[in-house]
Amino acid sequence: MMMETQLYSRDFLYAYELHARGFFGQLQFLSGAHFQDMENWAPYWAGLPPMWYATHAVAPCLALAGTRARSVRCLGSGVMREELRKQYDNPFPMETAIFDLEREQPLAMEITRALFQSARGYSESFSIYGEDATFEATQVHGESPVMFKLSQLGAHPGARTTTDERVYLPDYAHRLPPGIREFTGAVKLDGRGEHPSVQHAGGHGGSHPHLVHEFLRSILEQRAPAIDDIKAADWCASGICAHASALQGGATVEVPRFT
Repeated sequence: MMMETQLYSRDFLYAYELHARGFFGQLQFLSGAHFQDMENWAPYWAGLPPMWYATHAVAPCLALAGTRARSVRCLGSGVMREELRKQYDNPFPMETAIFDLEREQPLAMEITRALFQSARGYSESFSIYGEDATFEATQVHGESPVMFKLSQLGAHPGARTTTDERVYLPDYAHRLPPGIREFTGAVKLDGRGEHPSVQHAGGHGGSHPHLVHEFLRSILEQRAPAIDDIKAADWCASGICAHASALQGGATVEVPRFT
């Protein structure tokens, strides 16, 4: 099982439930972004190609679309400092890509990833743009996501307008056994360690106990986990192929099929 935190974040669980009910209508576009300054982290991060670590942005979009990426065109952006280029021979601090998704109706997915030399606070986010409604997940820590809804009647005959509102997200701890529900929020670990990811809202949008629960249930029930090896390969390969495209100046790169 791939322990992809975004698939159990409050933002994703909320959007996924609405999409399953047809709330957004026909999907028109998907977008994801992961901004994180990793300057002075462990040495193996230095100069990493941004799209090699893009699953926090890729995974929620592909999961909402219920499919895989078929091909990608990606551009590198910005200028990487010389000392950061050496380890991976990567010239780009940021990369942005457009993916063609494998489905009957046309649907594009845009992903932007930044690792170095970009003045933007940490954010793992996605947006689902539908015919009837649009959901933009949390962009800034401490703020709520935004929902846009298309009204049926506009100010002029035949015209329509959109409304927008901040959305309160439920905790989703009710989906877990009582004994681990508290871990969707910040808790004390009784001397077992105080890692910041645990103290910060249970880690990655409250996802950690959901991931552990799904992993253990899949073993006990002798079934494939929700995020199995094929999904993991699809999501990781999407980013790897995106960087390959960026190195070729945005040439189209086909994403391998793993089924």
